[in-house]
Amino acid sequence: MDTETAYNQALDYLYSFVDYSLKHASELAKADFNLDRMFALMESLGNPQNRYPIIHVAGTKGKGSTSALCAAGLQVAGYQVGLYTSPHLLDYSERIQINGKPISHGQLVELVEEIKPHVAKIEKLTTFEITTALAFMAFAKYKVNAAVFEVGLGGRLDATNIVTPKVSVITSLSYDHMAVLGDTLTLIAGEKAGIIKQGVPVVSSPQKDEALAVLERVAKLKNAELTLVGRDVKFKSVGSSLEGQTFNVQRSTFRVPLLGSHQIENAATAYTALRTSGIPITDEQIQKGFSQVKWRARFEVARRDPPVIFDSAHNQDSFEKLGETLETYFPGKKVILIFGASEDKNIPGMFAALLPKIQKIIITRADHPRALEVERIQGLADQAGAESESVTPVKSALARALELSVKDGSIVLSAGSMFVTAEVMSAWKTSNQ
Repeated sequence: MDTETAYNQALDYLYSFVDYSLKHASELAKADFNLDRMFALMESLGNPQNRYPIIHVAGTKGKGSTSALCAAGLQVAGYQVGLYTSPHLLDYSERIQINGKPISHGQLVELVEEIKPHVAKIEKLTTFEITTALAFMAFAKYKVNAAVFEVGLGGRLDATNIVTPKVSVITSLSYDHMAVLGDTLTLIAGEKAGIIKQGVPVVSSPQKDEALAVLERVAKLKNAELTLVGRDVKFKSVGSSLEGQTFNVQRSTFRVPLLGSHQIENAATAYTALRTSGIPITDEQIQKGFSQVKWRARFEVARRDPPVIFDSAHNQDSFEKLGETLETYFPGKKVILIFGASEDKNIPGMFAALLPKIQKIIITRADHPRALEVERIQGLADQAGAESESVTPVKSALARALELSVKDGSIVLSAGSMFVTAEVMSAWKTSNQ
């Protein structure tokens, strides 16, 4: 059997289990999340997660960028670095990376074959649990000696939360996945703080008072020293252009190619996490790693004139940051927004955050079971007072946005759903080959 056929069969196997990322919010809310299955599976596999030091990263926004920055610093420092993130953008194997490259399709096939007999012994395992276990296995098998694990959802009951890391990291907290995590910042912070372990240091991005109070309480309870970025570790922006941003943390100067003031916050958090982890690394190595980091669909400018931008903002808070970033780099420019969203998102909040910049919304729908119908979104766009039209599939939505942009040089921006943005990126790549 050729590798691609075997790879697709491996994906079919993984998706044959319950995949909560494809479930509606109502089903997600009553899901049986607990760590017993995960502990049993890892025990059966010989606990590969205990064979290398881990940085564990939770948060509502910024956890992916912070994880990528940590991994980039470690790689320059000479480590064989594992990075586990979710969801993927274009290919499932992107979730499990070693030294900045996804594992090969052949490697994923081998790992899936290896895990099957262990999975068969444990009932009710989910796609995400099995994939997380594959990452733990891959990093042990391919001799990783430092790893960064991004939490999938929440923290306390997330499949990644069986680790005892060198440092627990909590990035910016805001409202998302409220059906599962709760509808107040106190409840959400309580779930994220579930990754704090007895005696393991904690690093947090700047937080609203309500969230910070929870993190401080849990850290004290667990005798885990909390370092709050912005309070205990000072940072400030020095300069910014479309090439990247320069900023100071403590007494060192750093540069990142990632755009937006929130990325400086993420980088300051990653720096603090690396220096708190106890994993040997110098400021010079972190500087070089940060300058080389790649993390797609985070205000990714694919073309400058007229601008085409891919973004992964999918809640009100991240749309507010997106609006600020647009004003920083493209002041006064209007936006044609290619937009789709999952059913559990605060769409009115997202529209309100970006409304002053929106010229038109091109509403579309990703090929994803949780994607909201275009008619529902169009109704919300009407209520927000935004001009809109519906265009499906996603590649046609991109074509329409580009057609409109040519007339007046407006920005074509994809945001609202990682799944829509991934399809826009694929369509853009195909049309520019």
